[in-house]
Amino acid sequence: MAHKISDECISCGACAAACPVNAISEGDGKYVVDPDVCIDCGACEGECPTGAVKAD
Repeated sequence: MAHKISDECISCGACAAACPVNAISEGDGKYVVDPDVCIDCGACEGECPTGAVKAD
């Protein structure tokens, strides 16, 4: 199960920098997780200052 990023995302990029498999990229107004690449490690969750990253 891949993580998801909610609309609370402020596009700071902290989650993308923390992702060991580069599954997170900048989308339209917020960052997005590629579910085919995400290994569900949770490294991104702790880095998000707004709590926008959640396990699906």
